[in-house]
Amino acid sequence: MAERTSTADNTLPENSINKNNILPQHELLQEKSWYKNLSLVDWLFAAAILTIAVMVQIKMPHHMDIYETVILWVSAAIAIGLGWFFKPMRWFILGSVAVAYMAVGLYAGNIAHAGEPPQGKFLLRYLLSSQSAIMWQSALTIFAFILYALGTLVAWQQARRQPETVSTKPNTLLGMASGLAWAAAFAGFTGLLVRWHESYLLRPDAGHIPVSNLYEVFILFMVITGLMYLYYERKFAMHKLGVFVYTLMVGLVAFTLWYSLERGAHEIQPLIPALQSWWMKIHVPANFIGYGAFCMAAAFGVAELLALRGIKWLPDPAQIEEAMYKAIAVGFLFFTIATILGALWAADAWGRYWSWDPKETWAFIVWLNYAIWLHMRLVAGWRGKILAWWAIIGLFITAFAFVGVNMFLTGLHSYGSL
Repeated sequence: MAERTSTADNTLPENSINKNNILPQHELLQEKSWYKNLSLVDWLFAAAILTIAVMVQIKMPHHMDIYETVILWVSAAIAIGLGWFFKPMRWFILGSVAVAYMAVGLYAGNIAHAGEPPQGKFLLRYLLSSQSAIMWQSALTIFAFILYALGTLVAWQQARRQPETVSTKPNTLLGMASGLAWAAAFAGFTGLLVRWHESYLLRPDAGHIPVSNLYEVFILFMVITGLMYLYYERKFAMHKLGVFVYTLMVGLVAFTLWYSLERGAHEIQPLIPALQSWWMKIHVPANFIGYGAFCMAAAFGVAELLALRGIKWLPDPAQIEEAMYKAIAVGFLFFTIATILGALWAADAWGRYWSWDPKETWAFIVWLNYAIWLHMRLVAGWRGKILAWWAIIGLFITAFAFVGVNMFLTGLHSYGSL
């Protein structure tokens, strides 16, 4: 018996137990704490963001109440977190703030400096005024789409010639497209920051954050969607999906240009009483993180359907679906937060949390749609075509909640009508 036991013990894996009878830890538990992975550049970035927040607090106390002060410092913390989590955001945030501050200096308190000569200044008129920056965003988005399409065509031709050696690395055209996508998001975000300042130049007592009408939120929508895609492109090495995302982005550009030219939506208007609230500063951005994620997930759904049909130059369908799932999960989280914030804003403004207004009803339908999507994937184990089609159909549901309600229905949110 003793000999048999010894033989059994000798068959145990060598690494199953150490000399101190302590089981080995999982590799995730062996990773260093997140703060130990931060570099000197990360801490310098955090110091720069905190310095900017202090300067805003000192220079603009007359425009900020206690709630807006809290929003300022929470926003600074979020900016630091983004820069630590996604390293390219460090230069993006600091660069856009620096360029926007340059525009503020060129204005020198006079909105006419963005107009015709002799008062107009060249850099403001053609590059740094909000409308100029937004037009650059539109142009760069179109150029990014063209290069994503051409890069995808090159990848397709390479896959036809050498189907057994399909590369996951981006070709030159796809790399250039990513650079243009970054530049487009940078121009759009800078334009929004400058537009915020311009609202105070036009109406010193009625300046406001530029998320008050459909034109402004469409610009924000394009910035958020672009940045989220660039994160997933880098994380999953899926540059070939850019053509799908930027096809939708070109549609957003077309709507924005039409809305500006036909309706004069680019003109800065004073806030209506319903929107004169600090709640708008947190409710709207959270909402559009959700919208941007859902838009991107639909584009990934189209790509997955094509990949499932055997198109070799696309990434693996399971990898595409994983990215789509993560996008919907992030979008659902922020859309849930936005819905809760909207209910709190409604209670503050109208005395009730929920009134089944058309906008509220359709927001609930959007929330329920993606809640069921996540449930069916995580609990029921659904995969493949049905989830891809569901994500695509979800985009149309979301689009109706975002724009369709404003076009065809009336209610407490009718101030956002087209």
